[in-house]
Amino acid sequence: MTKTTGFERITFQSNVMGGRACLRDTRVTVSLILNLIANGMTAQDIVATYPYLENEDVTEALRYAAWLAEENVYGLESLAA
Repeated sequence: MTKTTGFERITFQSNVMGGRACLRDTRVTVSLILNLIANGMTAQDIVATYPYLENEDVTEALRYAAWLAEENVYGLESLAA
């Protein structure tokens, strides 16, 4: 069964890559995309290496990672309550 997050290109399947976030029912994980970008690859490089992906897949992976990393700042008043 595929679970979705509201990100149309990010999928989760318990029997694929241990249920990790993957791009469009592939075995390409969001974490792989982030690692490739962190090590200097561009979206164009990634699409050339994985021709079944599209630039929009890379963008969606970055958006998903940004969503996961979103920080919420709470004032001290709300922590004391």
